[in-house]
Amino acid sequence: MFLLPRAMRLSSTCRGRGARNLYYLSKGSPGMPALSANTTTTPVNPWTHSPATHDFRSDTLTTPTPTMLASLPTCSLGDDVYGESTTTTNLESRLAALFRKPSALFVLSGTMGNQLCLRAHLSHPPHSVLCDVRAHVNVFEAGGLASLSQAMVQPVKPSNGLWLTLEDIQSTAVISDDIHFAPTRVVSLENTINGVIMPLGEMRRIGAWAREHGVKIHLDGARLWNACAVEGAPELWEYAAEVDSISVSMSKGMGAPTGSVVLGSEELVAKARHVRKAIGGGIRQAGVLTAMANAAIDEVWSGGKYRVGDAWAKRLEGKWKALGGEVSYPVQTNMVWADLKGRGVTEEVWSACAEREGVKVGSGRIVCHFQNTIEAVEALERTMEAACKIADKKEELE
Repeated sequence: MFLLPRAMRLSSTCRGRGARNLYYLSKGSPGMPALSANTTTTPVNPWTHSPATHDFRSDTLTTPTPTMLASLPTCSLGDDVYGESTTTTNLESRLAALFRKPSALFVLSGTMGNQLCLRAHLSHPPHSVLCDVRAHVNVFEAGGLASLSQAMVQPVKPSNGLWLTLEDIQSTAVISDDIHFAPTRVVSLENTINGVIMPLGEMRRIGAWAREHGVKIHLDGARLWNACAVEGAPELWEYAAEVDSISVSMSKGMGAPTGSVVLGSEELVAKARHVRKAIGGGIRQAGVLTAMANAAIDEVWSGGKYRVGDAWAKRLEGKWKALGGEVSYPVQTNMVWADLKGRGVTEEVWSACAEREGVKVGSGRIVCHFQNTIEAVEALERTMEAACKIADKKEELE
């Protein structure tokens, strides 16, 4: 039986309070003094009460659940660089089977996963990678394509405003030996992107074209879990079949503390493993991370918990629209892109109203996940109401 450290156990007065699991420190512990009798602060145990409940900034903020933490005492402590972490190799084999890819590799982050795959596909410059202008690999990975792969980026704005089409790609890709240009060697797709699902049919069109022209396809599938959790959606392996490499997150919306898994051919994964080592990404006792990732798949993916975030997003979309607001993208999974400016709500007002209600938000992107509570959703609805009243000059910001 797995026991929490003494200072983190629930007192008898707190057991059975569900989402409000709190613990009281009545005695000191190493590095943490005891609370005085007149202390009014009630510490919250993050091991039993996720700090992500009221956080709508990103699904990266989900935290390990008690079930995930309980996997630690039985995980392998073998060295993964030496191939001796059985917990890690078991996770990799499980994901390879789930996505029907020959090989898989656990890495520390989605950024690392994307960059390793792209580097493995590219040999030597001049070469370019084509992607959506909004893509994570283009905007949020610190110029990794330039520094790690010496690759030119060909950012493309989707003509439908949602996801890239084959025609978008064909209009920009360089499929020639003209020495004035850097030929397109890889098309990097992202699914979901801004919470929107890229249709499998379009990916199949792009995949067929790419194979005909010798272009590799990489998929940033950090949130592909979300796309496949929707009722009636294709299977994970159906998307994976259309690409040469894929990176899927274990932490975004799933709750594992960190990490992604890259999947592809044995040759690609071998190259990715080599580059992972070169940039300092080799992990020693990786089992302490991969055990929780494996438990997260059971609890969140197999347990159907991705749909919780989707349901919260639909509810919040309805509330925002009822207040006269519009969304920038259709709500298909767990994101609501509230058009604050269009409703006359400033970011200052939005943030202030959210802080008053005890919720954390970004600018206009609301990201829901399975650890959000009904209390948090109601607080965010009150945030919307207050912000709109101020925008309508019915109230003033205090």
